[in-house]
Amino acid sequence: MVSVVHSLPDSGIDEATLNRLAAGLADEGVDRLVEAIGYAREVYGESIIGTGETAFGHALGTTLILASLNLDLDSRVAALLFAAPDHLEDPRETMTARWGGAVADLVDRLSRLKHLRPLTLATAQSAQGVQAQAEIMRKMLMALAADIRVVLVRLASRTQTLRWYADHDTPERADIARESQQIYAPLANRLGVWQIKWEIEDLSFRFVDPATYKRIAKMLDEKRLERESFITDAIARLKDELAKSGVTHAEVQGRPKHIYRIWNKMRQKHLEFDQVYDVRALRIILDSVRDCYTALGIVHALWQPIHGEFDDYISHPKGNHYRSLHTAVMDEEGRALEVQIRTQEMHQHAEMGVAAHWRYKETGTSAKADSAYDDKIAWLRQLLSWRDEITDSAVWVEQFKRAALDDTIYVMTPQGRVIDLAKGATPVDFAYRVHTDLGHRCRGAKVDGHLVPLNTPLQSGQQVEITVAKSGGPSRDWLSATQGYLATSRARTKVKAWFAAQQEAQMLAEGRAFVLRELQRDGAAQANHEDLAHKLGFKHTNDLFLAAARGEVGMRAIQIALRGETAPTEPEPEIQTHVAKAEPGSSGQILVVGMDKLLTQLGSCCKPVPPDAIAGFVTRGRGVSVHRIECQNFRNMAARNPERVIDAQWGGKQESIYACDIYVEATDRQGLLRDISDVLSKEKVNVTAVKTQSKVGVARMAFTVELGSSAQLLRILTVLGEVPGVSRVQRA
Repeated sequence: MVSVVHSLPDSGIDEATLNRLAAGLADEGVDRLVEAIGYAREVYGESIIGTGETAFGHALGTTLILASLNLDLDSRVAALLFAAPDHLEDPRETMTARWGGAVADLVDRLSRLKHLRPLTLATAQSAQGVQAQAEIMRKMLMALAADIRVVLVRLASRTQTLRWYADHDTPERADIARESQQIYAPLANRLGVWQIKWEIEDLSFRFVDPATYKRIAKMLDEKRLERESFITDAIARLKDELAKSGVTHAEVQGRPKHIYRIWNKMRQKHLEFDQVYDVRALRIILDSVRDCYTALGIVHALWQPIHGEFDDYISHPKGNHYRSLHTAVMDEEGRALEVQIRTQEMHQHAEMGVAAHWRYKETGTSAKADSAYDDKIAWLRQLLSWRDEITDSAVWVEQFKRAALDDTIYVMTPQGRVIDLAKGATPVDFAYRVHTDLGHRCRGAKVDGHLVPLNTPLQSGQQVEITVAKSGGPSRDWLSATQGYLATSRARTKVKAWFAAQQEAQMLAEGRAFVLRELQRDGAAQANHEDLAHKLGFKHTNDLFLAAARGEVGMRAIQIALRGETAPTEPEPEIQTHVAKAEPGSSGQILVVGMDKLLTQLGSCCKPVPPDAIAGFVTRGRGVSVHRIECQNFRNMAARNPERVIDAQWGGKQESIYACDIYVEATDRQGLLRDISDVLSKEKVNVTAVKTQSKVGVARMAFTVELGSSAQLLRILTVLGEVPGVSRVQRA
């Protein structure tokens, strides 16, 4: 770029600094940047920010770093005006009118990130769950930014802060350094902003553990410039030998290892300093695998290989599919050099794929991560790699905005813990995410100190406080899709489980009362319940009580078991009943043969629908329970108490609605439940209950629907079988 000379009265900025600030900008961009510098100087005056640095000095330092990254004009202007909202009465309108909506948006988002400072500091100082919380904080920073340029400005700002601390020893700089290590360095790593990552790591290490930093620095027997000179010479020598061997397309990269990375490797692998062979490192990127092995031979011919320090991850890839050749060599003066050799495809995979550097370097493991988040990171890193070609391009800026991590929201507890939730989650979802019991007893919520309805969608960065009852459980209204109390399947499953447990507890109480009553009537109140359950074919007493509540165990079965006999369990005896089929057009009433005005109810176990063949079973106190003839529960009860079986048939002319269970098995995919629900809705079928389970790519679903006849049931089974992915549909 041509040298630019502009008048900046009282700014203290020389021509060289201005040229660095405006690097890569067109003339009109330079004029606008100069205007922003003057405006920032006027607004800030001599004001001091929280670290002790002047606001204007921090703004200039941050902008210089962004210029070195070739970031666009709006980003540089926003960095210069980062603290303007603290000095303006109506910052949003003032900024928009003077600098445009794009800059105003960036400055506004930077201000929002400033509110995270207490939280990120608390995360860095916490001893519990530091890694997990730091990970969520990194995601939260990116989600709150929406425009990822805001994160880059924030990273540049933190780098400038650490640079200032290098010359100013303050009590808080160690805490800031820990926060930088745990939040900002890994974030820069993920975005591929290597120069910022390395500088943050080294400066933070220097402040957190100055003694170790000085010890490592002293052990380096040469200055950094001398090491860099060694790398430069090694690259030139290697390129020359590769060209002589016919390998013309070779990219050779190298840099001396930073002090923090040296210490980290010594600590993780329990090595002494002289055992760290990658203090100086080269990476060779080639076109083909054949060229990789050719380059390996050249490296070993130029320098002496170190025994035991060769790994062939091309022939034998790592578990995360990482491929490369690693070797360590020694030069004529005894200086170690690590060399990595790979193809462009392998390099792309290592940087963007499942073997990406940040996945195993940050955690020491190739543990699974959120795939959607990983894809976003890969996309962002691609965008960053294009910035040198299309800096200040509206296309690049728009792509960056679209790449924002907006899939997940991040909210905070009053104690500062960060909770990640699906977009659209409510305070009830939040409560269940924190703790199941908190969700069950949730009765109200405050968001940022204000009371809100429980079905209010939450936004990233909000603080949520839950009001709870001393006892009680969830409301059935929470399960209503139309009222919007629950947006996450996790919370919905927990609510359903609570109601299922309550129903089972009620049935247990009813069954226990029935068994105790029958034992007292038979004069055996002191009988052993476990022995009784075993005699009746049940493993546990609760199984006996549940069966009694469902009418599967009657008085006669208990009496037989008490006399020392084994109750019949095989439901094979044929039921001698006369069952009439419904006449055409008949539905609704159930006629019990030989009886009038007798209370009847459909068996919940088999849910008969006209014109199913049915029979009745006389229960105690609940009238006649009507079942399908093939119902296994009915056969068991009939085998134990055949005298209580009576004939029944469908009768009457009025139309009725009957509950029916349908079982669906399908290949699990996104939108499967929606497609099935659409089919049932088009058929005007009311669904009263749904139970789903997905395992190893197979989804199993049970629907309870309301039907008018078996003809309608047959049609429903047919149309459900036509849904893509459905492999089996049957009546349960």
